[in-house]
Amino acid sequence: MRDENLPGWLPRLAAHGGPRFLQIADALQAALVEGVLKPGDRLLPQRQLAALLEVDLTTVTRAYDEARRRNLLEGRGARGTYVAAPKVELTSIIDLSMNTPPPPDDVDFDDMLKQGLSQVLMRADTNLLMTYHLGGGSDSDRKAGAKWLEPMFGHLDSGQLVVCPGAQAAIAALILALTEPGDAILAEAASYPGLRAAVAQFDRRIIAVEADECGMVPEMLEQACRLHKPGLVYLNPTLQNPTAVTIPEHRRRQIAGIAKRCQVRIVEDDPYWLLANSPPPPIATFAPEQVYYISTLSKCLTPGLRVAFVLIPDLQERERFLVALRSFALMDAPLMAALATQWILDGSADRLMDGVRKEARLRHRMARDILAGRYDGAGDGLHVWLELPGYWSSAQLARAAGSEGIAVTPAEAFATGSGSVNAIRISLGCIKDRRRLQAGIQRLSHLLARRPESFGADLNM
Repeated sequence: MRDENLPGWLPRLAAHGGPRFLQIADALQAALVEGVLKPGDRLLPQRQLAALLEVDLTTVTRAYDEARRRNLLEGRGARGTYVAAPKVELTSIIDLSMNTPPPPDDVDFDDMLKQGLSQVLMRADTNLLMTYHLGGGSDSDRKAGAKWLEPMFGHLDSGQLVVCPGAQAAIAALILALTEPGDAILAEAASYPGLRAAVAQFDRRIIAVEADECGMVPEMLEQACRLHKPGLVYLNPTLQNPTAVTIPEHRRRQIAGIAKRCQVRIVEDDPYWLLANSPPPPIATFAPEQVYYISTLSKCLTPGLRVAFVLIPDLQERERFLVALRSFALMDAPLMAALATQWILDGSADRLMDGVRKEARLRHRMARDILAGRYDGAGDGLHVWLELPGYWSSAQLARAAGSEGIAVTPAEAFATGSGSVNAIRISLGCIKDRRRLQAGIQRLSHLLARRPESFGADLNM
């Protein structure tokens, strides 16, 4: 039975429904969407509501603060708190679907951006920043790239590097430069969706190679190389997207040996190496003549820096790569490349990355605590690969989560073969507010404990 003394918009608080202040804020938002509350309605004073709910005043204060943050409430001084006219979409999504670096608490990003751009504009010729370039990066950009890659490779000849407008452009250019229409490209059964998109556009085909808890299985890779004579092998070996598996060093050496024996080339797409805890050396260190190594700033610093560095030791292959790249991306944006170079050379990039790394690990601990026995992450990186209980399919769960305002990515989005694991990827960096992220993961955890039947027939569509 409902307590008649409670306001009509507020349900009874659930013991296991997550933080009580968020239950109150969520109920208020739902009441607005459903029309139970309307702009201009006056809410109960906080003390009165706290007494009715038998919670402390702080809980209600936090709930009202959260509702104000969502632009649902407005204070009118002594007259009280009122429902605000909607300023944003009331059914805003908690986005756990996009892999982006989390904003670190101890870094003033706005100040870093202003300072970095100020230094660039003070030192550079603005005409050069706003005109065409041949592509591949300036000498300064490539030197910055060599410094960025020092943790992986030690000292590098910056002349072996190419600067690209993001890792996706690098992958596409490598496919164009090194393969022919109809060629096979080997990849793990669950791989980065951007690979599949590029392969489809360029009339190549992906063949899935079996992977286990340590990544791509060497025996299966060698068998596939001899059977299909692939143009390329694609690997994302550190905190793999989506499974978060890191290929150990002994297996990296095995894969490098197979590449040499079978004379097959590897694209080593390694965006998360600098976020990982004590990662093994890149595969490129064991077979430099067979491997094209890609490192992007988008996953370690910020997606707005569309800058990636590609290590290609052979001069002729660098030229082939640049010709392919220029067919669809004439050059990287000079201003962004100059900002990336400034940040790398003055140490700002390291400070930002340290903050991202610290924040990501904190969010992993949060996810592990909430998801308990379901969490099987590495403790670092940007995402968690969550295998589902048998009563959920990944597509069903994604639809159910979407109906509750949570976006996740189902396993089907990463499938390169005919089948896929029953899992979802949860990204931990896209939500700026840590408390909102926590609430989203808690709601997802509660959803996992329910069964699809409780949502009706819509989930089976």
